Amino acid sequence: MLKKCIGDPVSIIPLEGLGVDESLSYEEVPIEILDRQVKRLRNKEVVSVKVLWRNHLVEGATWEAVADMKSQYPYIFPSTPNQT
Repeated sequence: MLKKCIGDPVSIIPLEGLGVDESLSYEEVPIEILDRQVKRLRNKEVVSVKVLWRNHLVEGATWEAVADMKSQYPYIFPSTPNQT
């Protein structure tokens, strides 16, 4: 049996500001880095950053590898020589 869905109006994102194309898709763009973490494996360390994406709430931030983010979005990282 199906029940009536009562949506939460706060969680609805308006389509006007998204830049949706004909295929109903849009490009994800990082806004800022919220946090950093280093995970130690047996022989190496993996550095990750928590990225806040455009059109997402803080709860929707994801952990991404620093190397991947620097290659795709170098403008989001500060240009200090001491950071990896």
